[in-house]
Amino acid sequence: MTATHRVEIAGVTIGGGAPIVVQSMTNTDTADISSTVVQVKELAEAGSELVRITVNNEESAAAVPHIREQLDAAGCRVPLIGDFHYNGHRLLADYPAMAEALAKYRINPGNVGFGEKHDRQFAAMIEAALRYGKPVRIGVNWGSLDQAVLARRVFIHASRPEPLDAAAVAREALVTSALESAQAAEHIGLGPERILISCKVSKVPELIAVYRELARRCGYALHLGLTEAGMGVKGIVSSAAALSVLLAEGIGDTIRVSLTPRPGGPRSEEVRVAQDILQSLGLRSFMPQVTACPGCGRTTSTYFQQLAESIGHWLQARMPVWRTEYEGVETMDVAVMGCIVNGPGESRHANIGISLPGTGESPVAPVFEDGKKTATLRGDNIAGEFQAMVEAYVARSYAKRSAAV
Repeated sequence: MTATHRVEIAGVTIGGGAPIVVQSMTNTDTADISSTVVQVKELAEAGSELVRITVNNEESAAAVPHIREQLDAAGCRVPLIGDFHYNGHRLLADYPAMAEALAKYRINPGNVGFGEKHDRQFAAMIEAALRYGKPVRIGVNWGSLDQAVLARRVFIHASRPEPLDAAAVAREALVTSALESAQAAEHIGLGPERILISCKVSKVPELIAVYRELARRCGYALHLGLTEAGMGVKGIVSSAAALSVLLAEGIGDTIRVSLTPRPGGPRSEEVRVAQDILQSLGLRSFMPQVTACPGCGRTTSTYFQQLAESIGHWLQARMPVWRTEYEGVETMDVAVMGCIVNGPGESRHANIGISLPGTGESPVAPVFEDGKKTATLRGDNIAGEFQAMVEAYVARSYAKRSAAV
C-alpha cells in the first residue's frame, strides 16, 4: 500500500518506498521574519525535514523570500511549505518571489473558494504550481470539509436502501474531496508525481479508517497526522496510536505530530515525538535509544532513574557531533537497568549496557558491550565512567565518515 508515486521536494523524496519523512509547522507570525527564521532553524535542527509556514496575508507573503534567504545564509536548507487558505490564489499571483521561494504548496480544497469561485481559484493555484515547478499537497480537513462534496455524498447515501451513518458519510466525503481534487489537478496538468494527499481528522479510529480507504483507492503519496492531537501525554498517545497502526500496515509516506505546545514549551517536541514513533516501529533511526527499567521494590534507590535520564540527555547532546563523525551511530541501543532480575539480560541485548545494583545487592555495576561483560564499575563516579565507555564504544564500533561528507 506504499505510494507508487515519488514526489521530489527540494531534495527530499517522499513516497515510492523512500524513507518516511518528518514534517512540522511553525506557529510564529510569518510576517515576523526573525522569529520565523529562528523557529524554522529550531525545527530543522530537531530533525524536521520539511517545515510548513502560514501564508495568509500580503505581509506574510512578502516575508517568505527573506525568510528563505536568511535560512540559506545560515546554512539551513530545509524546504519550506506554504500553507494557503481562502486567498492563496491571489497571493501566489501577486507575490511571485514567494511562489518561487516555497518548495511546496499546501491547498485545502474546502477553503479555496465557494460556489462558482471554487474551481476557478483552485485551478489558479494549480497553475501557479505548474508555472513554478512546485508539488502540491491537497490537504482535506474534517473541520473545513468542502460542503458541496459533503452535501452530495449525503444526498447519494440518503437515497440508498441502507444508508451509511453520519460518520461514515463524512469519511467518504473526505476521501472523495481529496481524490476529486487530485484528479482535477491532474486534468489541469499537474502530474501524479507532484501530488500528495492528506485527510486529517482528530479522532484516532476515524483517521485510521479514512487512510485505509485512501490507500486502497489511490497511489498518491500520503501525509499522515491528526488535525489536532492535543497537549502533552494525550497528544503523544493519540498520535502514536493512530500513526503506528497505519505505518505498520505500510500506509503513509510523511508524518506530522500536531501537538499543542506547553506554554513557553519548545515547538520542536512534535518533531521528536514523530521521530520516536518511526524509530519505535523500526522504520527509521534518528537517535541512540536508551532502554531503562520502570523500577520496582527491588530498586528503592532513584540512582538508576537519575542515571538513565542523565545518559539520555548526554546522548542527545553528543549526537550533533557523532552524527557528523560516525556512520550509523543513531542505531545504537544503550541499556541502563536497575537490578539483577532483567538488568544483565537487557544489557547483553543492547550494544552497550549497564546493570546497576538493586536494593540489597552487591554495590557493583557490570557493563556489557555487544553481549559480553567488559567491566565492573564501583564507587561514586559510575555515571562518568560509563559515559566514557560509551564514547569509546562509539569511536571503536562505528565507521568514521569521510571528510567530504
